[in-house]
Amino acid sequence: MREQTEKIKREAYRLGFSKVGIARAEKLGQEAVHLEEWLNRGFHATMNWMAGNVKRRIDPGNILIDAKSVIAVAMNYYTEIPHCEDSETGKISRYAWGDDYHDVLSKRLQELYDFIKSIEPSAEGKVYVDTGPVMEKVWAERSGIGWIGKHTNVITQEYGSWVFLGEIIINVELEYDAPATDHCGTCTLCIEACPTEAIVEPYIIDSNRCISYLTIEHRGEIAEELGERFDRWIYGCDICQDVCPWNQKFALPTSESAFFPREHNVAPRLTDVVSLTEEEFSEKYRKSPMKRTKLRGLVRNAQTAASLQSTEKK
Repeated sequence: MREQTEKIKREAYRLGFSKVGIARAEKLGQEAVHLEEWLNRGFHATMNWMAGNVKRRIDPGNILIDAKSVIAVAMNYYTEIPHCEDSETGKISRYAWGDDYHDVLSKRLQELYDFIKSIEPSAEGKVYVDTGPVMEKVWAERSGIGWIGKHTNVITQEYGSWVFLGEIIINVELEYDAPATDHCGTCTLCIEACPTEAIVEPYIIDSNRCISYLTIEHRGEIAEELGERFDRWIYGCDICQDVCPWNQKFALPTSESAFFPREHNVAPRLTDVVSLTEEEFSEKYRKSPMKRTKLRGLVRNAQTAASLQSTEKK
């Protein structure tokens, strides 16, 4: 068991993952209660898929019969470029500056799964990268990768919260890591910094007020009361991560070239975004996570930011 576990971890690091941990696959307890409470408060907004498949979310055994282990991985994506403060430009979350992390991590995780099959032919598993009913942050915490911070992002001691997560649920018993412990302490900087007050209490996000949700998942108009606080964010938001002391002290530049910024993503001019055609959008954001918001959503976000800048100049 130990030898298998060590081989799997070595291969994960060889494939470029920054951290790997393993937890026992079992039904969640208090985490399931918290999920139910969060859903009952309507904090998932219009993300109805969060309320679906709850039984699978809280128990890996409902995803894979005879699930024994959850192999959790993290990959650092941080790049040392500050967000542009030019009022004519929009801001894009760092995670979306480069290629789509779903594609990058899924390919590597599949290779890791194939490796596991090569050393344990009886292994059967499922690979997930933010694409199924898996509570990724919970398993990252349970496997020792990092703890869920007050802003609800997973924080690692080595890279801060600038990491993508993925998992393999598998029917092989392995050696399990100790869960991560919380090191947020009394810090509340992320809560205080959120301009829309989306972190309604420590460890709880109201998606209805979250800039990331509103600029990516939300369809339709954005309430003026919220849009006027966006500070030029047109896709995602990094505010709660930028102020986190763990990120300020321990963030390290990624070595994964797929996450290096595309030039037009770091400081896109709002007028250029507003005037994008479908063809230009498809070309610029091919293999990018930004395709999720679609052209209509991205233009809406840029118009919101541009309108705010016009108002401030008057």
